[in-house]
Amino acid sequence: MHASLYVGGEWRPTSVAKPVINPATGESVGTVAGAEPADLDDALATAAAGFRVWSQTLAHERGRRLIDGCRLIRERIDAIARVMTLEQGKPLAEAKGEIATSVDNLEWMAEEATRAYGRILVPRTPGIQQFVHREPIGPVAAFTPWNFPALTPLRKIGGALAAGCSLILKPSEETPLTAFELVRAFHDAGLPPGVLNLVFGRSAEISAHLIASPVIRKVTFTGSTPVGKHLLGLAAQGAKRATMELGGHAPVIVCDDVDVPAAAALAVKAKFRNAGQVCTCPTRFFVQQGVYDAFVDAFTAATRKIVVGNGLEAGVEMGPLANARQLASIEALVGDARAQGARLTTGGHRLGNDGLFYAPTVLADVPDTARMMSEEPFGPVAPIQKVASLDEAVAKANALPFGLASYVMTRSLSRADRLSRAIEAGMVVVNHFTVSTPASPFGGVKESGYGSEGGIEGLDAYLVTKSVTMRLAGEDLQP
Repeated sequence: MHASLYVGGEWRPTSVAKPVINPATGESVGTVAGAEPADLDDALATAAAGFRVWSQTLAHERGRRLIDGCRLIRERIDAIARVMTLEQGKPLAEAKGEIATSVDNLEWMAEEATRAYGRILVPRTPGIQQFVHREPIGPVAAFTPWNFPALTPLRKIGGALAAGCSLILKPSEETPLTAFELVRAFHDAGLPPGVLNLVFGRSAEISAHLIASPVIRKVTFTGSTPVGKHLLGLAAQGAKRATMELGGHAPVIVCDDVDVPAAAALAVKAKFRNAGQVCTCPTRFFVQQGVYDAFVDAFTAATRKIVVGNGLEAGVEMGPLANARQLASIEALVGDARAQGARLTTGGHRLGNDGLFYAPTVLADVPDTARMMSEEPFGPVAPIQKVASLDEAVAKANALPFGLASYVMTRSLSRADRLSRAIEAGMVVVNHFTVSTPASPFGGVKESGYGSEGGIEGLDAYLVTKSVTMRLAGEDLQP
C-alpha cells in the first residue's frame, strides 16, 4: 500500500517512497510519498482556489458533503482499522473504536455547519443597522501526530470544512496510511477539488513552507509542547491564528472514599489504552493515604491481567509502542525512577526481542525528583504517590506547566465540585475517563496549548467576526 499526495482533487505520484513500519513485527506494511516544494506550492494554490468555492457553498451543502464522507468511512471501517493497527500497533478493537468516535465527531460538526450564527445589534442611531457576520477564516494548515491517526485528522477536517475553510493536512509519516484512506473516502464522496489536500514529507520543511505562505490564514497542530511553540513562532510572523493541542501530564486524584477495586479497574483500562500513548492519558496518580496500599495492590493486580501482543490477534488488549523512540524513552524513565527509590510492583521490562513491546508497568512510592513525575511518559507506565490530604494532591496536580486533562475519583459531590474547580486543566473528568464527546470542547491551558477542538468552540476556531454597519436605503446622506 502506498500513501500518495492528494493535491487539487488528484492523487499525485512522487519520486520519494519511504517505508511504513509495523511496530509489532518490524516489517514494512507500505510506503509514503514525500512532497517537494513544487508540490507544496501547488497545494497552496489549489487550497486558495478551493476556499473560494467552498466558502461560497451553502452550509447545508457543506454538511451534506461531509456526511457523505462519513458514510463511506463507516462502510470501510474494518479495512481502515486494520490499516491503523498495522502501522500504529493499537489493538484492532481500539482502532475501530477510534474511527467510530472520529466519525461521530465529524458528523456532529457537519450538522453544526448550519449554526455559525451572526446577530443583529440594537441600533443606537436612527436609520443605521448593525450586523455581525461569522465567516470562514481561510485556508488552513493542519499538522497531526502518530498516536491517533484517525481522530486528530478528522477533528481538524471536521472543524475547518464545516466552517467553510479549505485545508492542507500533513499527518505523521509514521502513520500515513490511515490518513490516506480517510482522504480517499472524501474524494470518493465527491468533495470539490482543492477543499482537502494531503501532503507528506519532512515535518520541519513542510511546516515552514506552508505557514510562511500568505495563502494560509490558520494553523492547527496536535503534538508536543516544544514543537507547538516552534510552530506558534512561525505563525506569529504572519499574525496567523492558531489552535494548539499540546502535551499533557494528567493527574488523577484518588480520594479515600472510593470503591478501591472498581476505581483501580477503571484507571487501569484508561492508563494502558493505546499503550499509554495518549495525550489525555492518566499519568500521575495521587492517592490519599487511607486507601493507598489497597489501591496500589488492586491497580497492580489489574495491570498484570492485561494481554499484550500483536493488535491483529484476538484477545489482545495492548499492542506495542509505536516507535523505537518511545521504547527507549520509557526504559530510561523507568530506570531513573527505580534508581531514585520508586518501588516496582509489576512490569518494568521489554517483552521479547521482536517488535516494540513493553510490559505494562506500575511504580509505587515514586519521588517528586523522578523524571517521569515532570516529563510526560507517553507509554505503559503508571507512577503512584501517596498524599496526606486533598490540598496536597491539588498542589501536586497543579505543580507542572501542563494543563490538558485531569481526573478525580470520589463518592462525594462536594469533593468532586471542589477539586474540579481547583485543578488547573482544560478538561476535568470525575469518576470515569471519557474526556470528550462530539459536543464538548477539547483543549488545554498553560503549556498544554490553547484553543479548542470539538463542540461549538471547535467550529468557532475556524471563523472570523465581521461587523457591518449600514445606512438604510432611502435615508438622506448627511455629512
